[in-house]
Amino acid sequence: MPDITPDIVLDTKGLNCPLPILKAKKALTGMENGQHLELASTDPGAVKDFQAFCNATGNKLNAHWMDGDVFMFMIERIV
Repeated sequence: MPDITPDIVLDTKGLNCPLPILKAKKALTGMENGQHLELASTDPGAVKDFQAFCNATGNKLNAHWMDGDVFMFMIERIV
């Protein structure tokens, strides 16, 4: 878990691709540059999906980790 306080926390547990990505995109759109989104997902493809999403959008995936069986992500709004 990174030492960053998120500005928004988003729970997408139980949702499969593309819904976690779409919800993250919507949340990030309303955020200021430099703010952080913490997202929880149970989708097994989430790590690859969010790496690709951040590469494609220019946002920064600061960290990803496991919290039990939940994939956690800290994404920084860059663009």
